[in-house]
Amino acid sequence: MKNDTKHSLIGNRIKEAREEAGLLQSDLAEEVGFASPTAISLIESGERKVNAEVLSNIADALHVDVNTLLGKETEKVDFMYALRADKDLSSDDKKKMEDFYHLFKNRK
Repeated sequence: MKNDTKHSLIGNRIKEAREEAGLLQSDLAEEVGFASPTAISLIESGERKVNAEVLSNIADALHVDVNTLLGKETEKVDFMYALRADKDLSSDDKKKMEDFYHLFKNRK
């Protein structure tokens, strides 16, 4: 795949994620630390390359995985596995979250 095509695809994914998040280009530019929304416009159109650090900042601002912006398949993490692996939660908190998860999942 040509580089300009790759940059256009990344730009399109950024635009889609930004619109899904309900943000304007100016909002995203501010979140990422750009002085002007023109930078976001150029990235979204594929006219400006984006380095790893900026791509990571954009992904964080849009609350998406950077791999999503790169177009790579990401494996979905099982909620219960992630919950059990979280070392910052107490056993009681984990139990409450697990109960809520089951309640929510099994609602009719």
